[in-house]
Amino acid sequence: MEEYLQRTNDGDIKKFSNGLTELPFYKIVQNRIEEKAMSKGEEVYLFVRELLSEEGLNYGFYPKGLLPFHNYGDYVATPFEEHLKEAALYSKTDDTAKLHFTISEQHGEMFNTLFSGMEERVSHETGTSFNVGYSYQKPATDTIAVDMENKPFRNQDGSLLFRPGGHGALIENLNEQDADIIFIKNIDNVVFKNNVNEVANSKKVLGGLLLRLQQKVFAYAALLEKGKVSEGMMTEIKGFLERELNSRFLDNYYSFNQEEQIKVLKDKINRPIRICGMVRNEGEPGGGPFWIVDAHGHISLQIVESAQVDMQDIEQVRLLKNSTHFNPVDLVCGVKNYKGEKFNLLEYVDHRQGFITEKTKDGRALKALELPGLWNGGMAFWNTIFVEVPLVTFNPVKTVNDLLKPSHQPS
Repeated sequence: MEEYLQRTNDGDIKKFSNGLTELPFYKIVQNRIEEKAMSKGEEVYLFVRELLSEEGLNYGFYPKGLLPFHNYGDYVATPFEEHLKEAALYSKTDDTAKLHFTISEQHGEMFNTLFSGMEERVSHETGTSFNVGYSYQKPATDTIAVDMENKPFRNQDGSLLFRPGGHGALIENLNEQDADIIFIKNIDNVVFKNNVNEVANSKKVLGGLLLRLQQKVFAYAALLEKGKVSEGMMTEIKGFLERELNSRFLDNYYSFNQEEQIKVLKDKINRPIRICGMVRNEGEPGGGPFWIVDAHGHISLQIVESAQVDMQDIEQVRLLKNSTHFNPVDLVCGVKNYKGEKFNLLEYVDHRQGFITEKTKDGRALKALELPGLWNGGMAFWNTIFVEVPLVTFNPVKTVNDLLKPSHQPS
């Protein structure tokens, strides 16, 4: 083992090896290994084999939400469980919290089984009942793949290859949810219990801001619906849209008559709202907050991924590299209008923001069309507010070594 590390200078393997006993599933794996390791290298090999092989724990098949993340001594919690505990702190009504997970259909029974086994314990611990629902990405949102010559990509049996259209396809799943306020976050972004209160407080701040803004939005929308608003009130509403909802108006707005201006104001204020938590940029990959100008000259706040940036444009690359904040997928969404009616979220998607990525299938390169990302083009025409949130709210687990970070370990 030492010879390999000296030869390759593989920092990830070294960190994994040194932190083996701190992994939340260490005892689970060790209790299943029958062979006795003769060296550190053999111990790591046997550990990984048991962890990933089909004859072992087969964690490679598991969805991330069902993997052991946090060791509490008498039990090990999955991200699925941690989301229940977190929801109990900021999103329950009448002692009931409603959660929705988008999952792969093949894992549905696994989620149901885990929930049945922990529901009573978690409900007792949190004083909360849980209403848990699931949905799957719709096959109708899959997109056809092409080869590197832009010809339809065919599987080994000659059939056309259709691939999931990226997380932007989940706007349809979101559109089907019946709720006044929806919190959105990634399944792997959870914390050990010693940090969960700080995370919950941040969520309450974002939710409270949404409610405060909605009070004004709904009052102004009701006035505009009546159609009889004074010039002074129209100026007040326009100022509110610009200052607090970050709306921008075209230069020719004041050339419109009063009826046309009211139409513009109604269009801008009657939209779903998203409050987006942003953390300080510390080099993590992903999107960030930017002002953008579309093909029609409209200016708006958007979350921009690096894949959407023209890397041949020096100025655009400079702006991307100098960005101060990062999108950790921490959103609170208001999806109903002042009458309590649900917006049709599919009407607020910018379908031109889809992009092409390069993937492989059966060892062959291909091009895949991804739909506008859920928090990029999928919410392009929402009213958007960006808020800086504490770094403790961002704790993704993208590799196994991330489980060794302090936010996933007992204090």
